[in-house]
Amino acid sequence: MFLDKVNEECGVFGIYNQNAKKGELALSTYLGLMSLQHRGQEACGLAINDNKDITCIKGVGKVDENLEPDVLKEMEGTMAVGHCRYSRTGSRRDKEAAQPLVIDYRYGKVAICHNGSITNSAQLRKEYSEFGAIYRSYTDTEVVAYTIARLSISEGSLERAMVAAMNVLKGAYCIVIMSPTKMIAARDPIGFRPLCFGIKKDGSYVFASETCALDAVDAEFVRDVLPGEVILVKDGVMTSNTVNVGKNPGSLCMFEYIYFARPDSVIHGQLVNESRRLAGRLLARAHPVDADIVLGPPDSGTLCAMGYAEESGIPYEEGFGKNRYAGRTFIRPDQMSRESAVRLKLNPIKKYIAGKRVVVADDSMVRGTTFSIIVKMLREAGASEVHVRLASPPYLHPCYFGTDVPSRESLICADHTLDEVRQVIGADSLAFLEVEDLPKIIPDVHDIGYCDACFTGNYPCEIREE
Repeated sequence: MFLDKVNEECGVFGIYNQNAKKGELALSTYLGLMSLQHRGQEACGLAINDNKDITCIKGVGKVDENLEPDVLKEMEGTMAVGHCRYSRTGSRRDKEAAQPLVIDYRYGKVAICHNGSITNSAQLRKEYSEFGAIYRSYTDTEVVAYTIARLSISEGSLERAMVAAMNVLKGAYCIVIMSPTKMIAARDPIGFRPLCFGIKKDGSYVFASETCALDAVDAEFVRDVLPGEVILVKDGVMTSNTVNVGKNPGSLCMFEYIYFARPDSVIHGQLVNESRRLAGRLLARAHPVDADIVLGPPDSGTLCAMGYAEESGIPYEEGFGKNRYAGRTFIRPDQMSRESAVRLKLNPIKKYIAGKRVVVADDSMVRGTTFSIIVKMLREAGASEVHVRLASPPYLHPCYFGTDVPSRESLICADHTLDEVRQVIGADSLAFLEVEDLPKIIPDVHDIGYCDACFTGNYPCEIREE
């Protein structure tokens, strides 16, 4: 994993318009997925419904590597769904795991896009296997599909099956489903992952993981999909059904504001850009230091560093050059290649750093491996002191809701004191955002709670042993 970051699983997108012109919806889905590419870069795909059949294109790699605009502009349909995926395992089976997942069930074909992680997936997979289910991949999306398909028999419709599924599926899921006649968008009752919808001037309904995707297709934001809400669009009409299972007010993942989401996205009324600047300001108040410049590794640390500089009065400097053409494919598991990858991606600018006391601010620290390289690079560039500031609390507990940190063993802060971590990375000082300051970085969020389990261990739902 490059730059020692927590990676999110996926981004989803859906668009519905009964009167769409040829190529319009497929190209809009392409634009939506391009704007959500930061949420997943290992696999992607889209499916479009032409009222007769569902056509699906998907593959391993980025959106522009798999979806060709010249092909998409010839695709006709009244609705389309798309997905971009981050893989936890890097398995060769990624092509099988790429979404949308298109299945045949009792009432015809459906295409499903899913973002999140089903915490009782292993239990359900075993249960369905005993009834003859056959799986083609290791993804939770197949479990979601089997659950909805089975419940549709008793519930009589896809949308009622999705409502009923909320009593069966546990954990995190934002889902966009397309059948021959309808589109359904759903968000789990706890609301771990963001999902919003908007409307275009031509009447198209658009669903997306983030508002930046709505902007990309010139759709006006309407509102966030609520935790436990199932939205149906059929015959050009939208209806909603809210299932508040357990009466939970919601627990949106705090890492959406800290790192996952694009800075220009607005989630539950809060501009992500402002959250990251606020985190930097709070760090400067709680953990000041005498220094000459503040810098942040681009792009993850830029906004936090700017906030720290604004609050502290220490000048902000773009002290790293970034090679934007060095991709993830360069990463290797051995330490020498990891250091080479960091050096290929980031280059400290010696003119700004030599002889200076440097504050390097970033969003988070997971394993600590990359920060030791960055501190080393800054010292080689002539920094007299290096002070590290992180815009999140120490990562102490694994996440089971759709990120790639499934074990405590991979977390440097879980088994080391703060001073031990400081020594490991070679910094002169080290400080994290305080847990009690987390609500302060989202002052505009009033209608939903947040999940901070990776910092506190207070999981908002039951976690099964497997």
